[in-house]
Amino acid sequence: MRPAAVWSALLACLLAVLAVAGSSPAQAQTAAAPTPPAARHVVVVGISGLRWGDVSATATPTLWRLAGQGSVGSLVDYAVLPLTCPADGWLTLNAGARAQSDHTDASCGAFPAVVASGAGAQVPSLPALESYNNQFHNTPSWGLLSRESPGCSTAVGPGAALALADSSGRVASYLPSPANITAGVLSRCPLTVVDLGNLGSTERGPVLASADSELARIVADLPAGTTLLVTAPGATTKPPHLQLTLVSGPGYRAGLLDAASTRQPGLVVLTDLTPTVLGWLGVPVSGTVLSSLGGAQITRGDRGALAPTVRSLVGRDTAEQVWRSTHSPFFWAFALADIVVMAGIGLAFWGAAPEARRRRARWWRVAGVFAVSVPVGTFLANLVPWWQFAHPAVWLYAVAVAWAAVIGAAALLGPWRRDPKDPLGPFGVICLLTVVVLGVDVMTGSRLQLETPFGLSVLQAGRFYGIGNEALGIYGITALLAAAWLALLALRRYPSSRRPAVAVVAVVALFAVVASGWPGFGGKVGGTIAMVPCFLLLAGAVAGIKLNWRLVLLVAVSGLALFVIFALISYFTPVTGKSDIGSFAGSSLHGHSGGLLLRKINSNIGSLSVNALSPLSPIVVVVTGLMLWRPSWFGLKTVPLAYAAQPLLRPIMGVLWLMPVLGWFADDSGVIVPAAALPLALPLGIGILAATAYFSGQSRYRNTTVTGPSGSRTADQPA
Repeated sequence: MRPAAVWSALLACLLAVLAVAGSSPAQAQTAAAPTPPAARHVVVVGISGLRWGDVSATATPTLWRLAGQGSVGSLVDYAVLPLTCPADGWLTLNAGARAQSDHTDASCGAFPAVVASGAGAQVPSLPALESYNNQFHNTPSWGLLSRESPGCSTAVGPGAALALADSSGRVASYLPSPANITAGVLSRCPLTVVDLGNLGSTERGPVLASADSELARIVADLPAGTTLLVTAPGATTKPPHLQLTLVSGPGYRAGLLDAASTRQPGLVVLTDLTPTVLGWLGVPVSGTVLSSLGGAQITRGDRGALAPTVRSLVGRDTAEQVWRSTHSPFFWAFALADIVVMAGIGLAFWGAAPEARRRRARWWRVAGVFAVSVPVGTFLANLVPWWQFAHPAVWLYAVAVAWAAVIGAAALLGPWRRDPKDPLGPFGVICLLTVVVLGVDVMTGSRLQLETPFGLSVLQAGRFYGIGNEALGIYGITALLAAAWLALLALRRYPSSRRPAVAVVAVVALFAVVASGWPGFGGKVGGTIAMVPCFLLLAGAVAGIKLNWRLVLLVAVSGLALFVIFALISYFTPVTGKSDIGSFAGSSLHGHSGGLLLRKINSNIGSLSVNALSPLSPIVVVVTGLMLWRPSWFGLKTVPLAYAAQPLLRPIMGVLWLMPVLGWFADDSGVIVPAAALPLALPLGIGILAATAYFSGQSRYRNTTVTGPSGSRTADQPA
């Protein structure tokens, strides 16, 4: 295949995916409006466990009316554990950072006691809760909401007392029940926080109706110009769901909520609530302790009619439930299918005869092509609104399998099928398509990654945009293989010069690294640190550069150096938008990054105990690396034959192995990076080695000496 045709195909893919990703998926992108002016009064009403599926014009008329006149969105209620209890939500509102009461992920503990004292109250356990939260290294600023609020503030109900208690547990103004609320109470202080209770797993209807009636009475007594926030701090039931948030007041008419923390229209996080409330009260958020916290101010974007908007929000939660219930089974099925198919092919064509080896290699190549097509098929499945259909999980995986089948068949039927000098052709084109789809998706909002098996789960509250932790290894491996394949094509096209091949590697590297690491796009720390050294090593191998210790040292720190540059740009240049790496740079410059680093390190180490098989992943990674480095130690014959047929294949396989390993140590998801990449990497490696060894033109390596455990032989002898 000529380079011109390759670049034409790449450009066509870029334009096609850009056009589709820009208009997809479930929720249209909205242009965020400027932050509304300060309000004289802010009222926060919390109904723990409230979801958009609970809201309708008949069941909750007050909520429906407020949603129609205000702005709506889904709340990610994630504090420390997947089970975020109501006390956790109220404590997070108090401190502006993720906080937790003392409980496990199985159930909520007792709600902290609130003792009324005169006009105020006391939360006796708050100092103990502060000490308990030190282990999580989230750097909460206890009492932030009450301390920074101008004038007085009033808490109504036990949850509200947790939100407005100072660091000693004292609440200045407290009412034990919403029944005590009057128009005078709501107008007395700039900030009033109200706890309307919790929707449990049973009798949700009566509790919801009562809360809606109480809310109606509060709304009727609101002072003119009040900004009202109705939200759902935590829940007592599992599994976790996306919960309700709506804002009614000046600047929030008939809109869709947005926040820089998620970059996803209609989606905000628990830590956004505190800076948002303080912003409404006129407190300058930038330049204060809030700059080191994880939240952002909630803004408003345009939306259509209320009913379809609510259906879209409910659909997003449905997609999250599909991800939660099928994510692990999918990975197990994918990995087991790889093992069964690859081993079955080996047994079906067992033998050392040349014809048996060629048949075995041919079918390994076919199986590898379809296996490599699976990840991109799952991302492209989001072009279909499967979450809106009955049996959404069936639709998701049926569409993903269909995409994978089409892509795999197209790759096998490409022009390289008759070209014995291009054994990497099918793998190269699939990897190129994968990195283009993911790269363009990241640049346009990461819509194709939301709730797909290798993509982003917003309920996990890890990442809402960019390359997800489980896609990082896949993204890096496919980018490197695509660059290597194009470089080999360029070397064949221009045998007298290596410059075109090096240029091809540089172009793919620039696209992949910028899409993943630039703060305005993916802002991915681990991807930048892991990919840059691998691309430099690949470019050096293509250029014929021999490594020495100085070059190795420069390559080793190259990814970290580029990350620092990206982080500083993000912190000092507002045009790139809020990003995690910009927040990290700000925390580091102000000496507050210690807790964040400790949390990342603990998360990385903790990845080794996610499940019973997690400790096996490092063993598989190490053994695989040794097989590629010293195949003779394992009695492997195909690997040295492939290296002899294509000398550049050794460094290519080396960087394909190195990238997820570097991602393991650079990303807080730890060993999950190579573990999630193994179902793609193993069939990819087997298919490439087999195809190169037996279909790349045997005259290229005939009579080459290959050393194995039984001594030397020529490459054209039976292996």
